[in-house]
Amino acid sequence: MSKRRERRRRGSAPPPATGAGLLRFFEEESLGIKIKPKILIILTIAFIILCIIIQFYA
Repeated sequence: MSKRRERRRRGSAPPPATGAGLLRFFEEESLGIKIKPKILIILTIAFIILCIIIQFYA
């Protein structure tokens, strides 16, 4: 393949996904409570354990 074709092929790459607005939600700041993922996982596991304990005593 000639070098001329390689240059044309490299230059005609599609634009990144951000150009289509697919990743725009990362740019916008949303209002509300901010919770770290680790805390959310810990709270979820604690809630599941609490539900299991309540079932045994109810």
